[in-house]
Amino acid sequence: MDIERIKASIKEGKTALGIEFGSTRIKAVLVDETFAPVASGSHEWENRLEDGMWTYSIDDVVGGLQSCYRALCGDVKSKYGTDIETVGSIGISAMMHGYMVFDAAGKLLVPFRTWRNTCTGPAAEELSSLFSFNIPQRWSIAHLYQAVLNNEPHVPEAAFFTTLSGFVHWKLTGKKVLGVGDASGMFPIDSATGSYDEKMLDILEQHLAPRNFPWRLRDLMPEVLSAGEAAGTLTAEGAALLDPSGKLKAGIPLCPPEGDAGTGMTATCAVEPKTGNVSAGTSIFAMIVLEKKLSGVYPEIDMVTTPDGFPVAMAHCNNCSSDIDAWIKLFREFAELAGCEISKSRVYDLLYTKALEGAPDCGGLVSFNYFSGEPVTGLNEGRPLFVRTPDADFSLANFMRANLYGAVATLKLGMNILLEKEKVVVDTLVGHGGLFKTPVAGQRIMASLGTSVSVMETAGEGGAWGIALLASYLTARNAGEKLPLSGFLKQKVFASLPVTTMKPDPEDVNGFNAYMERFVKSIPVEKSAVDNIQL
Repeated sequence: MDIERIKASIKEGKTALGIEFGSTRIKAVLVDETFAPVASGSHEWENRLEDGMWTYSIDDVVGGLQSCYRALCGDVKSKYGTDIETVGSIGISAMMHGYMVFDAAGKLLVPFRTWRNTCTGPAAEELSSLFSFNIPQRWSIAHLYQAVLNNEPHVPEAAFFTTLSGFVHWKLTGKKVLGVGDASGMFPIDSATGSYDEKMLDILEQHLAPRNFPWRLRDLMPEVLSAGEAAGTLTAEGAALLDPSGKLKAGIPLCPPEGDAGTGMTATCAVEPKTGNVSAGTSIFAMIVLEKKLSGVYPEIDMVTTPDGFPVAMAHCNNCSSDIDAWIKLFREFAELAGCEISKSRVYDLLYTKALEGAPDCGGLVSFNYFSGEPVTGLNEGRPLFVRTPDADFSLANFMRANLYGAVATLKLGMNILLEKEKVVVDTLVGHGGLFKTPVAGQRIMASLGTSVSVMETAGEGGAWGIALLASYLTARNAGEKLPLSGFLKQKVFASLPVTTMKPDPEDVNGFNAYMERFVKSIPVEKSAVDNIQL
């Protein structure tokens, strides 16, 4: 690492800063002119179930933002002996969807309702029918319309609603805007115009008219911007919010705020047709950029966009790593009880690698990782569940393999629609997120779905690096760059980045298919657990 060169880049503001609000961690990544991460910081946080809603408070958001940025500054100081006073550009990203609604004075009217809530079934169903377009429960418009159906008293007071990334960006810049990828989780996007679908807006406006609300839907939503477009600058108030120490200067340009799906596509160079990626963390989703429209409307498939507006089919599941994380914590607790000091990352590596020794079909074991509801399988709530027959081969290897299979099993149901029914072409899926941090293990498990899976050296960097790249793209466009986002990523960022690709192992594929048969047959057991074991 060329410390003096990087130090000069930091002092001269030739860097880009990306901050992403994930489900369990807020992470900041600083990149230099080569797009390589040179410093990072993070802040751990957890959503809370309050009055039946998964939420984070505004204090959680602001405090976490400041803590994360402070940790980044500490890393810069430790490595390079300097402070951050300015950067070339900033990008904000966050988990998509959900509902943050404000009155005309900027007051939050109800606690932030995250993507994890599955309380908007009637609204999602009615809107999907109204539009002939799948509206998932977690989409912002489903939350707003469910509040309308519920006659919630805050609805007439609404003046603006947005996503988490849109909220943070608003507080830093004063601009009520959203990147098109994140906006596609609020309301359907017309890729021809790069903004909200006008026909669907008209339909819903007319549908709402008899209720005589003192607002138009169009006026409530943030302006939609594409990657590379100017999205405002850091205000003095925004600089003080981000960096209470007062060292960070105002005037820094920000790129359009994006969702974690868009940053995942960016971080894996999967933004043009026939490319795809799998993001595996608290939730899991696979995204494939389409060559053409799907022939049907499927409740299991979301239609969203890349950060520059190309249509994307997303198979999204609410649950992925939470149950594995819980088991890892249990195993680590046992190790400590036995007198073994072992890091959490070491426990993950040991058990993920051990899973590869398990039987391809997990020896008769089945795991449901449902911490929350899972619309793909028709569940509004979740109950983590492990099932086995008395004669099953209950070994550690099979146990861990079943948990890893369970983390991707529901995704398989959505992927089958795209790959088998719709015959969507994808050259390879690029994996990123926590599931892929242990070499080979997560990649091999994912390839068991029947598709080649590639992993880059940056697989663990995730969305914070992705939004830093989008911030870098804004800097490049401001300097005269003419390449589209896909060209910029391929030619400037990923041209020399090592990639490891793993093809499906036929034995693994057959074993996973056998596991899936048991998993599908066991779904009624999971539903019974939800019905009979109350929170």
